[in-house]
Amino acid sequence: MEKIIDRFLRYVAVETTSSEESETHPSSLKELDLSRMLVDELKALGIADASVDEKGYVMASIPSNIGKDVPALGFIAHVDTSPSASGANIKPQVISGYDGSDIPLKGVAGIALRVADFPELLDYKGQTIITTDGTTLLGADDKAGVAEIMNVVEYIVEHPEFKHGKICIGFTPDEEIGAGVDFFDVARFGADFAYTMDGGALGELEYENFNAASAKIHVQGRNIHPGYAKGKMINSMLVAMELNAMLPVEQRPAYTCDYEGFFHLTSFNGTEEESSLSYIIRDHDMNLFEKKKEMITKVVEFINAKYGNIVELTLKDQYYNMRGQVEPHFHIVEKAMKAMEMAGIKPKVQPIRGGTDGARLSFMGLPCPNIFAGGHNFHGKLEFVPVESMEKASEVIKNIITLFAE
Repeated sequence: MEKIIDRFLRYVAVETTSSEESETHPSSLKELDLSRMLVDELKALGIADASVDEKGYVMASIPSNIGKDVPALGFIAHVDTSPSASGANIKPQVISGYDGSDIPLKGVAGIALRVADFPELLDYKGQTIITTDGTTLLGADDKAGVAEIMNVVEYIVEHPEFKHGKICIGFTPDEEIGAGVDFFDVARFGADFAYTMDGGALGELEYENFNAASAKIHVQGRNIHPGYAKGKMINSMLVAMELNAMLPVEQRPAYTCDYEGFFHLTSFNGTEEESSLSYIIRDHDMNLFEKKKEMITKVVEFINAKYGNIVELTLKDQYYNMRGQVEPHFHIVEKAMKAMEMAGIKPKVQPIRGGTDGARLSFMGLPCPNIFAGGHNFHGKLEFVPVESMEKASEVIKNIITLFAE
């Protein structure tokens, strides 16, 4: 059986950055490179129905090998990586027997994984840690999840004595840009319940997430030669900065945790003539979520009243809190908790400070909690994943399958 570290390193070598600017699905054709690779690997393992469609969705299934009727279980991960940092030419560092010290990285001078900044590193002392080289992200979000699922598929194939019901395997594109299940065919997938392997540190288990919206703002300024600008120029960048300053500072991601929501400025491009800003708006509480959307709308209205209708706001809901969809089937959360305990892991049930494909799938009739994939510091050059956490995630998948088969 292939070691999970080798599988993971093979997957991160494939560039799969998704693109918010693209109008295609998948948003980047490079995502299909990994999807096709996975189909080839599944077929090589004997999974005859493995396929990838033109939208980039990989689906496959393993028939039940027990006589009794048990729920069909799905396990899902996404192949794309975040556009927040480069996912090209990734050169991982593999650190065996981590000694608990700072881990130097390349790239910007002085960049490092410092224990003072990331004390959770000490939880993995003595283990094998995979980091970036400091010039790209790593891709543990979510190629760790992909590797963990594939690891279990190979185990099931090689151990016919392992009892299981029907197992459904799904790999999605474009999760990082909120489009991961836009064309996901729940009926074709064939699962009664599913789990996304897309969480963070060892033990994380999540069945509630943010309500989410995007806000795109365009500011149309008026550029006049600065020597003749008095009373005439409207510098769009200054207006955009004024608008941003009107949103509450304490509701930025750097000042929030747990169930607290936020406004997050994700991009700012501008000249004197025109500027554009992109935000994501998040809150677990639907009432507070709606109030945040009202707030940014009122800020735009104020700026327009002051400067004369020069700002355009486009608000779009992205996904909603899946808690209400999962709680009626709470046994799937309890099974995951028991599966972790069987693996010697203390479950950490917490809200997702983000979203997963599972959030939207839960509203599409497929209840889908989220399980840890093992990584830390997603979406940036300081990303890392302990190999032992990936191995434990695979063990948890097998335990869930066993619990449902009993």
